[in-house]
Amino acid sequence: MPAYSNLNKTLLSALLGLLFAVKTGADQPKSPADKLDRIPGTRFELNGVFQEYITGITEDWLLPLPQRNPAILQMLADRDKQPQRDLLSWSGEFAGKYLTGGTQIYRLTHDPKLKDCLSKFVADLVKLQTEDGYLGPYSKSDRLQRGWDVWGHYHAMLGLLLWHEETADPKALQCAVKIGDMLCKKFLHGNKRIVDGGSVEMNHSVIHSLCLLYKATKTPTYLELARQIADEEFPDRRAGDFVRTALAGKEFYQTPKPRWESLHSIQGLAELYRIIGQDDYRKALEHHWWSITKLDRHNNGGFSSGEQAQGNPYNPGAIETCCTVAWIALGVDMLRLTGNPVVADELELSTLNQVLGYQHRSGKWCTYSAPMDGRRYPSIQDIAFQIRPGSEEINCCSANAPRGFGMISDWALMTDGQGLVLNWYGPSTISAKLNGTTVTIHQETDYPRNGRIVFHVSPEHAKKFPLKLRIPHWSTQSRVLVNGQPVAEVKPGAYLALDREWKPGDTIEMNLDMSLRYWAGEKECAGKTSIYRGPLLLVYELPRKGDQTKPEFDAAMMKEKVIADNGELAPPWLLLEFKDTTDKPVRLRDYGTAGDRGLRYASWLNVKNVKPTPFSEANPLRSSPSTK
Repeated sequence: MPAYSNLNKTLLSALLGLLFAVKTGADQPKSPADKLDRIPGTRFELNGVFQEYITGITEDWLLPLPQRNPAILQMLADRDKQPQRDLLSWSGEFAGKYLTGGTQIYRLTHDPKLKDCLSKFVADLVKLQTEDGYLGPYSKSDRLQRGWDVWGHYHAMLGLLLWHEETADPKALQCAVKIGDMLCKKFLHGNKRIVDGGSVEMNHSVIHSLCLLYKATKTPTYLELARQIADEEFPDRRAGDFVRTALAGKEFYQTPKPRWESLHSIQGLAELYRIIGQDDYRKALEHHWWSITKLDRHNNGGFSSGEQAQGNPYNPGAIETCCTVAWIALGVDMLRLTGNPVVADELELSTLNQVLGYQHRSGKWCTYSAPMDGRRYPSIQDIAFQIRPGSEEINCCSANAPRGFGMISDWALMTDGQGLVLNWYGPSTISAKLNGTTVTIHQETDYPRNGRIVFHVSPEHAKKFPLKLRIPHWSTQSRVLVNGQPVAEVKPGAYLALDREWKPGDTIEMNLDMSLRYWAGEKECAGKTSIYRGPLLLVYELPRKGDQTKPEFDAAMMKEKVIADNGELAPPWLLLEFKDTTDKPVRLRDYGTAGDRGLRYASWLNVKNVKPTPFSEANPLRSSPSTK
């Protein structure tokens, strides 16, 4: 009997799929190929600063969290108990965010302790799902009608699908399927729509996980609901209207819903494009990504001012951790769709600066906001209103922060369908299979403290394939040698394609231009300048006491001296000494590790003789080594 039922279910799904194809006017959904994609099964060994952070996050946050904060699951078990828990509108997101970030960190480390921890978490999570698929914290009378309940299910589905993709855990997929079925029963072709429940910039994000669920199962109703959201609900006056506004040339901050949660809805457009090939969806994502890069991505790679787009990268409002995580997730989709290495430059900028900046190196806490200028506070202090019994350490940002590191696994090493594309630079060993052959790339470097990187390319046996290396747009003078022989033409803002037969022991030496570059500020930052060395934003830490005057520099005279050891127990990643305009030595450090001793810092500094550089798609950082 079970076999017969399964067969009937399979035949019914196939019939529905055929009917859906006829309905949409196509023999079958078109699937445009991404320009770049992640390589499943890639193995990573990141060393240096990132190893320190990721180890801390794993040992002091991910592993102990379920025991230290049992309400992350208990709130689901207590949903129908009286008195009802005091919940936040977004309490239902915590379990999914934790699982998503944990799974992506696991991709980087393959830590067996983390796998055991997440396996138990998933097993406990799926047991809390109701028969009709509900996996939120609300009682029966409020389900899918209160707060951001659909948003919570989006994060649960995303985490479950990523975990299933990584481990093939059938219970995780079954749990996501039951959520998808529940949503379709509630919202597809009925009197009730997601847009009617309010909080649409949050709840509409489920379009993304519905598309991912369709790709995993090929069940047509999930795609139907996703298309209903995109084509019927997005244009509703209460919703974001992301496609029409993009095609009309409006900036993202001018859309009806410019909060950061909407970025996950726009990710759904990327997935719809991949499934059915409707080009308007791709155009919308690309337009909004460039709009945010130009008008709302700050000098540190962080996104948002006061939790939404404002059309002003100089706005001093809070740069929330969750907003930058969503920005990086959207950037991964943009990189996959376009294959544009400048997008990878942006991912590097955000990760090496803002992601490091929002996370304390111990791994124990993150910030709610890591500002351009200011001080960093633990999120459990800054947004203490989110504290609830049993989940004292969990808030929207702390649940989400590990994902900024975990998404390195999505873009560090990719494939263009022909060969390998390397975007991540730093001390590491990365291995992936290419057409059945394992290729290992070991990087011997102190990047980004300096620009010299030696790549040891080691396929299992001699194999011909193209290896593409990202040449950052800021590296105007780059030099590359393969087995000691110089490569003739190395262009900034492009991939350098090295198509040859690779043999074990082959080496590539890359020397990137780490000259200082300057971004001249405008609006609230008029008269101020941001200084970059390679991908790192430099900041001045103000002393705890005494003179709080910021130094003044002359761009025409700035020459750095690298300070190897300043005696701190937790030293900066990069510490440089300059002379200010009074010939006094002044030290600047990298943005990412600044402020971890509780000091105030400034990334917008007083610098003379800086030439303003306009935004362009070739130079989105508005930075230039030139002086007036």
